[in-house]
Amino acid sequence: MSKQKQKSKRDIKKDKVGALTEKIGRAKTLTFANYHGLSAGQIAELRAKIKLSGGEFLVEKNTLVKLSLKSNNLDAPASGLTGPTAAILAYDDEIAPIREIAQSKKAFGFPTFKFGFFGKDLLDFEALEKLANLPARQTLEAQVVGSLASPISGFVNVLSANIRNLVSILEQVAKRPI
Repeated sequence: MSKQKQKSKRDIKKDKVGALTEKIGRAKTLTFANYHGLSAGQIAELRAKIKLSGGEFLVEKNTLVKLSLKSNNLDAPASGLTGPTAAILAYDDEIAPIREIAQSKKAFGFPTFKFGFFGKDLLDFEALEKLANLPARQTLEAQVVGSLASPISGFVNVLSANIRNLVSILEQVAKRPI
């Protein structure tokens, strides 16, 4: 039997950092949260919700995350990556995974936001809370379309008012006895 060469711990860590670096590079938003206090079942439920919203919930060693952030030219706050930290990556909708974290916090009391990135911009706890309170993307799109259509429909109503008035006058004249 031939012995297969096993990877060293260093090579395994390099592979993990490489994969994490690639995922962070693809993410539109990146959020870090303290997940301490959630049960395994709650974490699994949260992970599934985030996956449905187009994101990913990862728990990895803070030192590996720091290396991956540095590879992507992102500077994490010095105290940001301490203790149990989950990384939430958003690939599709930038806000949906952040909203899922906020909803989980309302339901269970955890996880709590630490910091995050929107593209290359650093976000603090308050900024993440504000993003979590934004309406869903489809709602915002509908509001924009509605506000764009509103002036057009008003303009059409003003133009059609003269025609309605003319028709009304003609009906009254037609009903008048000659």
